[in-house]
Amino acid sequence: MKHRAKLRGFEFSKIENILRHSAEKYLDTATKRLIVVGKHDDILVIIPYEKHENEITPITIHATIRQQIKFRLKTGRFIYG
Repeated sequence: MKHRAKLRGFEFSKIENILRHSAEKYLDTATKRLIVVGKHDDILVIIPYEKHENEITPITIHATIRQQIKFRLKTGRFIYG
């Protein structure tokens, strides 16, 4: 995750802040992973992650647009988690 975040120009501290404090969370029905959505500076990002008891492990981070999130909610790919 740190390698991918660095390659894509994302700061790990901001990713951690999104994971801990974002109220917009979904379940990706295709991958069965939890998803959190947040803003990294001016970029909307989705962060798939796994949660085991009190430990949260981010898998990757992707820049996205609000339209894509709405489409995935409409098609059932994302459900509220």
